[in-house]
Amino acid sequence: MKLTSLTTNLTACTMKKIMVTGSIITGLFGAHFVHSQTIAGTDYSSRSHVDKTFDMVGANAFGQHFPAESFTFQDEVTGKTVIALTTSRHHNSKIYQTHPQWTPDGKHIVFRSDRSGKGLAYAISMDSHEITQIASGEDGSSFHLGWETNVAYHFRNDSLIKLDLEALLEDSKAGTIGPKAEYETTIGTIPTQLQPNGMALDRDEESLYFSTRVEEGTSCIYEVDLASGNTTEILTVPFRIGHLQANPYKSGEMMYCWETGGDAPQRMWFASIDEDGQVTNRPLYDESDETWVTHEVFLDQDHIGFNVMGHLDRLQQGDNGIYSLNIRTGDLTFHGQQDWGGYWHTAGTSDLKWIVGDTFNGDIYRIAYGNPAKTTLLTTGHRLTSKSPFSREAHSHHSISPDGQWLLFNSSLLTDSDIMIMPLTDE
Repeated sequence: MKLTSLTTNLTACTMKKIMVTGSIITGLFGAHFVHSQTIAGTDYSSRSHVDKTFDMVGANAFGQHFPAESFTFQDEVTGKTVIALTTSRHHNSKIYQTHPQWTPDGKHIVFRSDRSGKGLAYAISMDSHEITQIASGEDGSSFHLGWETNVAYHFRNDSLIKLDLEALLEDSKAGTIGPKAEYETTIGTIPTQLQPNGMALDRDEESLYFSTRVEEGTSCIYEVDLASGNTTEILTVPFRIGHLQANPYKSGEMMYCWETGGDAPQRMWFASIDEDGQVTNRPLYDESDETWVTHEVFLDQDHIGFNVMGHLDRLQQGDNGIYSLNIRTGDLTFHGQQDWGGYWHTAGTSDLKWIVGDTFNGDIYRIAYGNPAKTTLLTTGHRLTSKSPFSREAHSHHSISPDGQWLLFNSSLLTDSDIMIMPLTDE
């Protein structure tokens, strides 16, 4: 029986209600399907998932699943294949380049998005590109993934939380999400006044470090013992600490920067803790007045990569470009420079085979380690209107997967900010 054939037997109000809800009511239709969506004789119930698109869903729901929104294209200049993992109207960005991006099993990338109404953390499948919301409420997006264990750490108010990411992703895929508390463990509570603004997980996953501003011009680094939850101050410095990162390859070591929002007097610092708990703190790569260092990352256990800016006339008078530094010996290796202000961000493979750098207009290059003559343009135009760092377009902040196969980066090519991925080499 068609819906229209009942109009003579229904009041206008009842008819309106049926058209809005799509329900079939016992007695009128001879059946009872409370949750079906039968309209004009067609049942749309099997398509109930299609309204959960990246533009429509705004619910802040822990564990919810989003369909893939990826788009694969060939770079117009290089011809190389690029995959836009996100393409929605929402602002999407990768975790900052100092921290792990991939879950330890390599199956998911964790990223940030405001698709649920605020900046939260999400995981995207490397296989299907489907997206799972892994944070909700007041969680935010500052998550640190485990190095070997498929978990994620984050602060909620004054509590350090460990999230069982493996169980959450499995349950979300199966559609069997339980209460949020089932996936969380509270490691400990820190003093309210500390207010962490940086986080680093030690390589042995037994300690987590965070930085905080104690007062104007003074910052501290604290250690949280992940077994006991106890918090201990380990270092105080007379400047603002930024970009705290643990050595991914060796326990008890971390790098951080003197954060100014611009050119620091001495950007890079290195702290280590010995077996007796003694802390050694020292600068890395002593800077001159005409040196502007930025975007330092670990390459392997003994090497860091960083960029010396060349976007101003006065900076071009001295050394500038991408460098790597052996933090044990002090040996410095130059990896090249580009025109129009030069390179900006840095990443490298742990086998010290490749370095990757980008420019202000969003071109990304692969460089043979220590051999600038062997430089390959990978992809272009990810900051279409920019010729300097001072624009609103996405910062690449690119990272390389632990296996050295994939390059992950932010892009403003398609929308305001997306995350994209491409093979690092043609192999």
